[in-house]
Amino acid sequence: MKLAISKCYSVFLFCFLFNANLQSQSMQQIHLWPGTVPGETEAKAVDVVSEDNKGDVKRIAKVTDPIMDVYQPAIGKSNGVGIIICPGGGYGILAIDKEGYEIATWLKDLGYTAFVLHYRVPQKRLGALQDAQRAMRFVKSGAQKWGIDAEKIGIMGFSAGGSLSARLSTLYGEKIYEAVDDADKLSCKPAFTALIYPAYLDEGPNRSLTPELKVSDQTSPMFLFETADDPYGNSALVMAGALRDAKVPVELHYLPFGGHGYGLRKGTDAAEAWPVFLSKWLLKIQK
Repeated sequence: MKLAISKCYSVFLFCFLFNANLQSQSMQQIHLWPGTVPGETEAKAVDVVSEDNKGDVKRIAKVTDPIMDVYQPAIGKSNGVGIIICPGGGYGILAIDKEGYEIATWLKDLGYTAFVLHYRVPQKRLGALQDAQRAMRFVKSGAQKWGIDAEKIGIMGFSAGGSLSARLSTLYGEKIYEAVDDADKLSCKPAFTALIYPAYLDEGPNRSLTPELKVSDQTSPMFLFETADDPYGNSALVMAGALRDAKVPVELHYLPFGGHGYGLRKGTDAAEAWPVFLSKWLLKIQK
């Protein structure tokens, strides 16, 4: 009996250590800025997690040391495509699990290498864009290490993260921080962009496209998903119109119901629909 228990314990310990090793291989954490964070007045510190977890959402309330969590597919399952994920939260917090970790896990299982961006909050829109530009350049510089194609790295975002993704996609040519290493010699233009219930894209006159967003025929292909009952539902419409006018490939899905902020979580048709549409679109643009 003692021998059997000892063998069972050994098997359990082996499985535990094996799984832990697999997890450590599939998820890494990267600090974006090796030295001083541009424009940041506070010292680098670990993320501050909010005590507000209503809706079963983990919220990050303050970021002063921007990082990326890297989710890699299982060995032999990678399709060579990378995607940076920008969680939402009104630029005030980051809904880091619902619009970050859960999305990355889904993408990883499809073969994509996913990077969850902890951009600066609260209310640091310039800092957030600096972080997004740096993140894209950093991922491109390390593409070979992660087994992805530097020309196949896109960005996606939810709500305010959709705003940030749209800003990167139209302002990639703007120099907004001083180079810190060779990675910053690379372009921060994404290969593609996906905006899921994006916000703040219609802050121009009469709810037209936000003037900051400079859409041109050089803007990368874009996927947009939205619902009519979302308070921010006009954002996707004006962006799709601007892309169409500029003759940029754009795919827009607009459902009647779903509201805002559902992520991948079950309970609405919208939450179950956008992953299907997006996964098909991602395959199309890779051809």
